[in-house]
Amino acid sequence: MRIACGVEYDGSGFHGWQRQPHARSVQEDIETALSKVADHPLQVVCAGRTDAGVHATWQIIHFDTRSERSERSWMLGANANLPADVRLLWARAVDDDFHARFSAQARSYRYVIFNREVRSARLRHQVTWQHQSLDSERMQEGARHLLGEHDFSSFRALACQAHSPVRTIRRLALARHGDYLYLDVEANAFLHHMVRNIAGVLMAVGRGEQAPDWVREILERRDRRQGGVTAPATGLYLVGVQYPAQYGIAAQGAVPAFG
Repeated sequence: MRIACGVEYDGSGFHGWQRQPHARSVQEDIETALSKVADHPLQVVCAGRTDAGVHATWQIIHFDTRSERSERSWMLGANANLPADVRLLWARAVDDDFHARFSAQARSYRYVIFNREVRSARLRHQVTWQHQSLDSERMQEGARHLLGEHDFSSFRALACQAHSPVRTIRRLALARHGDYLYLDVEANAFLHHMVRNIAGVLMAVGRGEQAPDWVREILERRDRRQGGVTAPATGLYLVGVQYPAQYGIAAQGAVPAFG
């Protein structure tokens, strides 16, 4: 039996999604909890591996099991064995051809920037602080160069292991609400550090250090060493994963908003 689940987590206490030998990971905590419910060891596959400090409101996973449990029992049993910063939102049986990663058609992230002179004491792990004033209109003007299919070599980590740097960004929008600036991006898939590198470049534009057309120049260089500063992981949320309608999985979860 193959089971799919929706997961949310606060990434500030983890060294990322992927299981690691000497560091805490979301994957290990979830596998440990679900294995207790299944009464046998199991492995989970996720829609998108997140870095240390990155949060998720709509991570999708799947696992295979020989144990028969109700969908509610999988959810409640796992949550009873999970730490407070990880929760299963739901669980359901899916067809064997469903794959959390390879069946996904698109993924969505929100990057939250707290833009005021003084850092927040309450939200230091939930938002990225930027004390210099950011011009969201300049940032949106620069962001338009990234829409569509491109070679995003300048926006991926040097250690990125993806076979191809070509990705398609379907939506890239910025909105300001008081001291909070929200960057929403949807693409068919993402490269390692891609959203954080986009955010770092756009913040340089927003501060007035670079012109909006600088974004296009970086894109065309196809060289990460010319791609600007990688923005912090805090403030980045995986908020949606889109699948074919036949699987009946909603495309988006809660979208973080502050203020």
